[in-house]
Amino acid sequence: MLVGIIGGTGAQGLGIAKRLAIAGVDVIVGSRQEEKAIKVVEEAIEEIGQYNPAKMIGMANEDAAKEADILILTVPLQAQVATIKSIKDYVKGKIVLDATVPLESAIGGKVSSLLHVSHGSAAEITAKLLEDEGARVVVAFSNISNSHLANIPEPIDCDCLICGDDKEAKEVAAEIIDKIPDLRAIDVGGLEKAHLIESITPLLIGLNIKYKSHYGGFRITGVDFE
Repeated sequence: MLVGIIGGTGAQGLGIAKRLAIAGVDVIVGSRQEEKAIKVVEEAIEEIGQYNPAKMIGMANEDAAKEADILILTVPLQAQVATIKSIKDYVKGKIVLDATVPLESAIGGKVSSLLHVSHGSAAEITAKLLEDEGARVVVAFSNISNSHLANIPEPIDCDCLICGDDKEAKEVAAEIIDKIPDLRAIDVGGLEKAHLIESITPLLIGLNIKYKSHYGGFRITGVDFE
């Protein structure tokens, strides 16, 4: 399995890339500029080399989308549409894990407030844009803080909610997520649930700000997921 992180040089994408590489997953870190991706990957490998990471390479987003088997979209809302349009020729039939969250900060508002978008959620915008390519979109990683991802080698004591309309795609997403120590994927249903998952992120950001933390997350209890 070769995972491509689209927009992977930002804090979220790079954190996911490092975590997956340490877990033994081959990763491509994508960027609008190939040179930036290569430089960031070189620095990342130097940082996590002691953990014997799997292969990690840097490419332009388009090349990452073309070469990878599974894609993870980690771009801010304001870059979502342009990024998807730049890679859509290379995603035919692929699984796309979408971590995009519509925060009001995209239009100058609060980072702790949700921005209401067309189609109901950011993930549904992605699905609509990639509909003709048959891409299978799954919401994933949107409620895991960048600080948790960067806090290597500490485990991530959180649940990661996922949703999507394709059962196999969600199973693959869960397999990827569960490779990260203590992180647990929980399937909450179809893609129409995306707005509920996305709304958790500004709530957690607000809690982190209020209580001066960087590691706010949550666990769902009282439910047997077996």
